[in-house]
Amino acid sequence: MGQYRIGDVTEKLGLSADTLRYYEKIGLLPRVGRNGAGIRFYNDQDLSRLTFIQRAQRMDFTLAEIGELLKMREAPQKARKRVRELTAQKLAEVEARLAELKTLRNELALLMNICSAGGKNCGIIKEINKRG
Repeated sequence: MGQYRIGDVTEKLGLSADTLRYYEKIGLLPRVGRNGAGIRFYNDQDLSRLTFIQRAQRMDFTLAEIGELLKMREAPQKARKRVRELTAQKLAEVEARLAELKTLRNELALLMNICSAGGKNCGIIKEINKRG
């Protein structure tokens, strides 16, 4: 089993030392082993957990949701219903944001067209003022 210092983990996973300490403080990462001088040493299991956290964050799960997912990770056979509910909720949130982004894209395209058609004067600021 590998032993990694905090600097090794930050380099390997792209996380800051502060983030690693914070994850430990809030319980996303169990208390990390330390040597006599208090230097943290991470093992392969810790790295696997941290990689899981990073992937879940990219899927837009909150830290609280990730904490719940980590508990489910320990007993996946018991968590099937809840993990499906949590994932369905996240999917609904993403779909709602996509709809909002589509509306935003259309509005920005309209503003660009207004500016292009305006000759010397670009009407974007005027249009934003109307909507603001």
